[in-house]
Amino acid sequence: MGKKIKKEVEPPPKDVFDPLTIESKKAATVVLMLNSPEEEILAKACEAIYKFALKGEENKATLLELGAVEPLTKLLTHEDKIVRRNATMIFGILASNSDVKKLLRELEVMNSVIAQLAPEEEVVIHEFASLCLANLSVEYTGKVQIYEHGGLEPLIRLLSSPDPDVKKNSIECIYNLVQDFQCRTTLHELNPIPPILELLKSEYPIIQLLALKTLGVITCDKESRAMLKENQGLDQLSKILETKEWNDLHVEALAVIANCLEDMDTVVLMQQTGILRKLLSFAENSTVPDIQKNSAKAITKAAYDAENRKIFHEQEVEKCLVALLGSDSDGTKIAASQAISAMSENSSSKDFFNTQGIPQIVQLLRSDNEEVREAAALALANLTTSSSANANAAAEADAIDPLINILSSKRDGAIANAATVLTNMAIQEPLRSIIQGHDVMQALLAPLHSTNTVVQSTAALTVASTACDVEARNQLRNCGGLEPLVELLHSKNDEVRRHASWAVMVCASDEVTAVELCKLGALDILGEINLSVSRKNKFSEAAYNKLLNNNLSLKYSQTGYLSSSNLISDGFYDCGRINPGTKLLPLKELSLQEVNDQRAILLVNCKSDISPPPSMEDKSSDVGYGRSISSSSSLRRASREKATAGFGSPTEEKSEPTSGRNTALSRGAAKEKGSRKGRGKKEEEKVKEEEEILAVPKLTEGSSEKEWYPPPDPELCVYVYEVTKSILPIVNIKDQIEALAKFVADKMGGKIPKEKMSDFSWELHISELKFQLKSNVIPIGHIKKGIFYHRALLFKVLADKIGVGSCLVRGEYSRAWNEVKLLNEARKGIIGRLPPPEEYIVDLMFHPGALLKLRSKEADLYRFL
Repeated sequence: MGKKIKKEVEPPPKDVFDPLTIESKKAATVVLMLNSPEEEILAKACEAIYKFALKGEENKATLLELGAVEPLTKLLTHEDKIVRRNATMIFGILASNSDVKKLLRELEVMNSVIAQLAPEEEVVIHEFASLCLANLSVEYTGKVQIYEHGGLEPLIRLLSSPDPDVKKNSIECIYNLVQDFQCRTTLHELNPIPPILELLKSEYPIIQLLALKTLGVITCDKESRAMLKENQGLDQLSKILETKEWNDLHVEALAVIANCLEDMDTVVLMQQTGILRKLLSFAENSTVPDIQKNSAKAITKAAYDAENRKIFHEQEVEKCLVALLGSDSDGTKIAASQAISAMSENSSSKDFFNTQGIPQIVQLLRSDNEEVREAAALALANLTTSSSANANAAAEADAIDPLINILSSKRDGAIANAATVLTNMAIQEPLRSIIQGHDVMQALLAPLHSTNTVVQSTAALTVASTACDVEARNQLRNCGGLEPLVELLHSKNDEVRRHASWAVMVCASDEVTAVELCKLGALDILGEINLSVSRKNKFSEAAYNKLLNNNLSLKYSQTGYLSSSNLISDGFYDCGRINPGTKLLPLKELSLQEVNDQRAILLVNCKSDISPPPSMEDKSSDVGYGRSISSSSSLRRASREKATAGFGSPTEEKSEPTSGRNTALSRGAAKEKGSRKGRGKKEEEKVKEEEEILAVPKLTEGSSEKEWYPPPDPELCVYVYEVTKSILPIVNIKDQIEALAKFVADKMGGKIPKEKMSDFSWELHISELKFQLKSNVIPIGHIKKGIFYHRALLFKVLADKIGVGSCLVRGEYSRAWNEVKLLNEARKGIIGRLPPPEEYIVDLMFHPGALLKLRSKEADLYRFL
């Protein structure tokens, strides 16, 4: 036998690395292993990192610092399924870290993550990929990237996954995404309602809750509500409300129903199926504040539609809302008040709350919670709008005091609502008096100073509704309320400007307040507003005219027109035409100017600076004692006492002058008496006239230097007395006008034929008066040679004194005329109706007393030629 030869063992190849088992306790080492080309090492490294990341936020931050994120993103698309799965699991955990989210957005891994949602992938990959997307979708940028990379469709598909974690992550991500309007728009095309409704049947409350939250968002759109109704979603929501064990889902279910109630056809369906009745009963009987609050919110949303309000009223929703007002929860009280506010648009509901609801709402006005007070004031504002019964009910419930207290609230909405209620109540005079008694003007001061346009608008409107009498306007003026009111006229907000103009118009009803408003610049501001087509409004024009009507001097200068209702009083002056926006200088300033060659300023002033002695009180009707008769009633009394035929004078009745009589006036009266008996020499008359004029300034010589008074006009006082005595008693208005015209013409140079107008030297006469008075201001009674505009002004002044309606119109070239209206009874109709009054111009120059039809050739010649 041969000897056995031992076979030699072949040595291992030199180019093969012997297997090496490594145990590492350092995360940094494992992170380095992520760059290994071996699938087994990559899988084990990813598994270790996953377990490390699960332990807490600090570990996630550590992995980020070690640079683990970037190599992991490459593993999301690895060929090995285990490596890809483990990498996806890591990102599902890491994506909850905000810094990791930021880095992932920069690395643009969204496509890789969404790719893991493919149907062929494992459930575990679906779970963690959807978890990663859910974490990324919390931020807006993440939403945009998921949407742009088509993540919505696979997420909706995964709602039908058998794995509850996948469902939960997917619906959570969808809920985050649909917060964005663009995502909701696209969602309709993917028919998401059926799978979401299926989630409501899940045994996991978190999935049910997220599904309801998602439905609560997407049913804000009408298309989604229609899809919900088509898929019997209302029935499922109703079953959730009926199931007591699901009380943790009731609040969200109510939110979805609230959206559905915005569609009238849905409300009708709910009424027919009894769901609506169940909802109201559920809200009224529930003891959970959030459920009560959401039920009231659902009613509020639906009640914005008129048909829905009608259905709710038929279901007696008002009783439910009144019950909710008594809740211990402030949130429920607010929601119930808002629902009442919406329901108050229905007249029947408004009537119901008159006895049941308003007293409870008034109680809420005293709440310590500002939001509750605001909501209660809103409800009361809507309930009292166009309802005097509810306004009275609020007053009877003692609402005025808390409403005025709310005007000092820190919440603009509460202030605006309270101001609106006060405005609604102030429409009724008895309530307005009560409101004024609570010092409402002082309370409105802060709202008028507000920077909120809604508050400004409502506060100005409240001023307009409460400042309807002199006392209230005095309160507003004294507390400094006019200044902020005028400032609101500058507002760029149309409603603020309109309501401020309205308030100014109301406040301008009395002369004192009107003068103060003019001093604050209201007239100038309104003038500027009315020049703008876009900024002016009816109230700004009315306020401007109201202020002008209390400043007739400015009105006549700017407009060249005074109506029959514009009664000229003492202190009126005519300085000629000025352009709108031009400032009219005060009379004092005009009086103190040096005499110039410009148009003389005509002054109306019946006041005398000398008062009659006490012993002469029984002769107070005699204007010669320094008293002027200014009101029509006093004039008529005087005329009844001393009515005689002809043009009398005070000196004709008493032969002996009484001590204390105005010297200049006595001379003037004596002169008039002499002129009626037969005029003396012209030189003698001229001397008397000069004495009269020179006597006028002496009346003010003894006055204080600090005070200035307009020069008196004793001649005008005599004129007033004479027309009161002789013309006022005339019964026929036409005869009155003719007599007054002749009187005026007689006092200002008599009849002047047209061909002799050039010989009528009135300019020289006016110049002499200016020189003699050393002033550009001439009292109208001093003028003895006057033409059109002198005579027209005097006619208007005297006509106003005796109650004869007359308009004063300024023309061109020193023309002015008076227009009157007369009824022509000869044109009475068959059924006895009088025709409209005819308008005439009173001739004061060519044929004094003649009446020229306004639209006639003669009138045109008088006005223009």
